[in-house]
Amino acid sequence: MSLKNFQLRVTSGHFTLPAAILISLCCWLLAALLQPNVSTDATPLFHSSTDASLALTDRLGSFLLYAVIGYFLIEINNRFAIIRMRASVQTSIYFLLASVCPGMHLLYAGDVASAALLVALFFLFDSYQHPYPAGRLFHSFVFLGVASLFLPQFVWLVPFCWIGAYNFCSLAPRSFLASLLGFALPYWFLLCYAYWTGQMDIFYSPLSQMLDFRTPAFSFLPWELAMLLYLLLLYVVSAAHCLATGFSDKLRTRSYLHFLLLVNGLLFLLAFLQAWLCIQILPLLLIGVSLLSGHLFALSGGKAANIFFVVSLLLLLLLFVFNLWIFL
Repeated sequence: MSLKNFQLRVTSGHFTLPAAILISLCCWLLAALLQPNVSTDATPLFHSSTDASLALTDRLGSFLLYAVIGYFLIEINNRFAIIRMRASVQTSIYFLLASVCPGMHLLYAGDVASAALLVALFFLFDSYQHPYPAGRLFHSFVFLGVASLFLPQFVWLVPFCWIGAYNFCSLAPRSFLASLLGFALPYWFLLCYAYWTGQMDIFYSPLSQMLDFRTPAFSFLPWELAMLLYLLLLYVVSAAHCLATGFSDKLRTRSYLHFLLLVNGLLFLLAFLQAWLCIQILPLLLIGVSLLSGHLFALSGGKAANIFFVVSLLLLLLLFVFNLWIFL
């Protein structure tokens, strides 16, 4: 009973989100003090190991972006009732997941792509059985286009968004054409800028990177693999709970959850097949995993669910200690 009360207090308590924010700040500061220069395979947007001001800009920009994404995770749940209640547990999970990996405390292109993906999901979900979905799909695919500019390999997941739109009963010839125009819009702006400045390589670069698929190799950094496996554990358990108890959700909510399961499953597949992109894909995974695990922890019950909740918290703590030790 005390174990059950603990899970209930944490997932529905008013102090859960402030506590998660405070823990995140402490993790961010501790990581910055113990290992100011993080070495990764991927290149951050601004980070330079020889310039302390750029490193600080990287960390501050990343933290602010995560904070904005965390806020909109609350808004997207309140708007579309993914967890069937006004809850902030998904944002608390998101902050904690982002904080336990010092390697993710720098600002990467994948972080910007994840913010664009969240906005795209908002408009895509809003198109559900809408009488005039063309505008919603246009805005959704504009941000999907922005996400593909920062992470060009993301373009291969875009067709599955049309599958999602079809399941939401919002895909029609007119809305399909609107989505095509929306996706092309960021590239038109990029083409105009590249032509105006005489730097056409800027325009060709994301197009060439879309085809940059390397031979699958298990070349993860230790902290990347640990984080990926932890997220996969949350995803698998959340997916099992979602599919087993889907009858208790509204049809609309089930459609949203199944789409999140599809997108995250594809992102996991891409991360395992293209290990060199893992650091860029992890921020994208955090969004879906946070919503799905928030749905799991807020709505599940029973002894097994309570034990898994406590174990997942302990594993999260061990993951943070392991990541700090790796970078020391």
